[in-house]
Amino acid sequence: MIERFETLVVVLNRWLLILMLGAMACIIFANVVLRYLTDDSLVWAEEVGRYLMIWVTFLGAGLVLRFGGHVAIEDLQNRLPRRAGIVLRAALVAVLMVFFGAMAWWGLEYMDFMQYQTTPVMGISYWWIYLASPVGFGLLMLHLAFVARRYVLEQRYLESGEIDAEAAASI
Repeated sequence: MIERFETLVVVLNRWLLILMLGAMACIIFANVVLRYLTDDSLVWAEEVGRYLMIWVTFLGAGLVLRFGGHVAIEDLQNRLPRRAGIVLRAALVAVLMVFFGAMAWWGLEYMDFMQYQTTPVMGISYWWIYLASPVGFGLLMLHLAFVARRYVLEQRYLESGEIDAEAAASI
């Protein structure tokens, strides 16, 4: 049941990212084309593109975490004896969980604080933009919980043919 929930979270997270990134690319591309062909542009395109970029960043961080795509310095844990490495990785996971939880909490507070201000062009509440922070950090906590056991015990991330953190790091 947990595996099905994890799969559902990953699939929904991926599709949401794909849709948002696609929308952002189409809007920005259309705006550039219109600007050069008609000397006019979509007034709202830059603002919507910026806010989609914020959402893509926060929603994508958890998926990147699953595959070890974030910057990490692993020399210390690689040099430690196995048991000490496990303890260090467990401590790292605990610290990350606390940090992600604190950031989600402060994101909620800031989101609440900004709810009465509106964006300059679209006129929507900043509440919707700042919602990306608690949602993103909540997803980071969820994704970390899914991969923590494997990371702590085996120092391994999830593997995927689509995402290869080792190949990306060697470029």
